[in-house]
Amino acid sequence: MCSEGDVSDFGFEPSDFSNEDFMTNPSLAMDACFTAFDKDGDDRLSLAEFTLICRALFRNDKGHIYVVPSERLDEMFAVFDKNEDGYIDREEFQFCWNQWIKTIVRPISAFLIVDVQNDFISGSLNISNCSAQQNGLEVIDPINKLLDTVDFDSVFYSLDWHPSDHVSFIDNIKQRPIHPTSPLNADNAQVYDTVIFAGPPPMKQRLWPRHCVQDSWGSELHKDLKIVDQGIKVYKGTNPEVDSYSVFWDNKKLSDTTLCGQLRMKGATDIYVCGLAYDVCVGATAIDALSAGYRTILIDDCCRGVDVNDIESTKQTMISNNGVIINSREVKAMVEGRDRRPELGYKLAMELKNADSDLSKNNACRRQSQPQQDRPQ
Repeated sequence: MCSEGDVSDFGFEPSDFSNEDFMTNPSLAMDACFTAFDKDGDDRLSLAEFTLICRALFRNDKGHIYVVPSERLDEMFAVFDKNEDGYIDREEFQFCWNQWIKTIVRPISAFLIVDVQNDFISGSLNISNCSAQQNGLEVIDPINKLLDTVDFDSVFYSLDWHPSDHVSFIDNIKQRPIHPTSPLNADNAQVYDTVIFAGPPPMKQRLWPRHCVQDSWGSELHKDLKIVDQGIKVYKGTNPEVDSYSVFWDNKKLSDTTLCGQLRMKGATDIYVCGLAYDVCVGATAIDALSAGYRTILIDDCCRGVDVNDIESTKQTMISNNGVIINSREVKAMVEGRDRRPELGYKLAMELKNADSDLSKNNACRRQSQPQQDRPQ
């Protein structure tokens, strides 16, 4: 393992990744970085020298070095050693610099605020009445503070936007046939139960109280939530026949929302997700963001949820898919590229590896989605 002094011994300090020359003279910065870490002067970088780069990159704003497991260092190194000769030459490093290092140091951030609507806070689906008994109102102050203090590249507000005959409403259960395999039928199912509608195809559906009906008070964003001038609203759950927890896709993955195209147009690399409810729409959105190839950060104290066990399951899924869960006080340094997490660096490296294949599912959202009208008709 390298000592603390190893990095600065080469004349390229960790802070050099954050200075103005990085942006104003990128070619000079790239050459300086390569030369600094080419310890033996053979005009190529070994795994040991790449490891030193990672030690300089993956630090927080206090200078603490994040430990990167050796197997992950090996995997990331292999992404950039394209000719598999055991070294990263200058041409390979150019790809590493432009597609990996620059994103890690200068990420393009999108702040995605999920469903902070009246019905989830004090209306028909007030989450404080659910098993976790969490107060949705508590997310507003920390979200507003982030909007006031962090310079996100873009801000999105999602809204559940259901027609009155939506499939998820328990009072609509008799409008559609129940499949014979459903554990419950229209007469004995209760709110929060799951039934199987006949389809086609058969579809599992959790039943909710009537909520967020289009143009109702319950569907409005809470009056205390700050709405920034350039904020973009994204409407979901507009198809009466299919629910839509994720802000990216409906639950059947049949159609996407306007979010995919908007993120693509803005060149977003990092998605910060928060809101209501942690284990339902927030979790589904964060997991879809990861699947779409984005570096994804879940802001823990800006979320409230329905069920404690499901919240924990959401967290474990995030972590196992190379997402990061943080507190709102950590957001600013990460958005500004001063706190650089190795999980996100690894996620990006694996996306670059997958990008070599046109069939990569992880980039489907970016490749296939097209901008649509923001407001549903």
